[in-house]
Amino acid sequence: MADALVVAELGEDGKPKKATLSALSFAKAALPALGGSLAILVLGDKTADAAAELARYGASKVVTCEDPAFKNYTAEQFAPTVAAVAKGYGLVVATATSQGKDLMPRVAARLDAAFAGDCSGVSVEGGAIVYKRPMFAGNAFGSCTLSTPIQVATARQSEFSAAEPAGGSSPVESVAKAPVGEAAARVQFVGLDSVKSERPELTDAKVVVSGGRALKERFKEVLEPLADALGAAIGASRAAVDAGYAPGDYQVGQTGKIVAPALYLAIGISGAIQHIAGMKGSKVIVAINKDAEAPIFQIADYGLVADLFQAVPALVAELNKRRA
Repeated sequence: MADALVVAELGEDGKPKKATLSALSFAKAALPALGGSLAILVLGDKTADAAAELARYGASKVVTCEDPAFKNYTAEQFAPTVAAVAKGYGLVVATATSQGKDLMPRVAARLDAAFAGDCSGVSVEGGAIVYKRPMFAGNAFGSCTLSTPIQVATARQSEFSAAEPAGGSSPVESVAKAPVGEAAARVQFVGLDSVKSERPELTDAKVVVSGGRALKERFKEVLEPLADALGAAIGASRAAVDAGYAPGDYQVGQTGKIVAPALYLAIGISGAIQHIAGMKGSKVIVAINKDAEAPIFQIADYGLVADLFQAVPALVAELNKRRA
């Protein structure tokens, strides 16, 4: 019998990111193979609020570690403590965010544990955990099992629904920060330049409006009114980002952000497999493109063959009229 440990990820406000709830769903699905319980690890300079929030999700306990070094993420500071806490567990999970992808392979190396990254599914077969992983930009999937005593994995947020509160409150215990190596002294967090916006976070948004290279210099002029009308986040194809029409933080796709909103609008996006890999988990996909043969129409639930510079303003006008 073994237990599972979920490594929580906190936002700049010190609250758990929604992505952490996907990791909880992943771990709960794997628990039957372990036979044990679920615990949550929270690292931060202040953890009380995050621990109180996560204690509502039915974990056997919430483990916290407070230290000024955890105010901002650096792998050299985080990995030793995560690995030290994880030694008593059979499965260690985080979400496959930028932080999770950077941290968890390092934790696996410290534990001499096998690692399954960016998992899009998990099941239990014959008493073993089977990890489903996308390959070839999501055009194929592979399944694998891990044989080490401790297994480490990351879960793709878009493929796992957010865990729901289970009622009650889990006990909270604290642990000391583990000693760090010499490398930590040579790594310093200087700052984070991020796009500040009142719009929803792209990976958490229920509605996403994405634009392609066809929008050219009118990218914001066309998309922002539509996003405002829908209360949506704005995304972009890699082609639009590479052309300089949209910032890199907007990029959706295999080399960008993975999203799975309730509604995804693809405006002037042809539908390259790299882009589709980042948004095909969306519940409803709407495409507007003047090319009737564009690959995006093959996966769209609704498609409109039209000039986007005419169709999008007309759509915005109709939405505003109905809202009024």
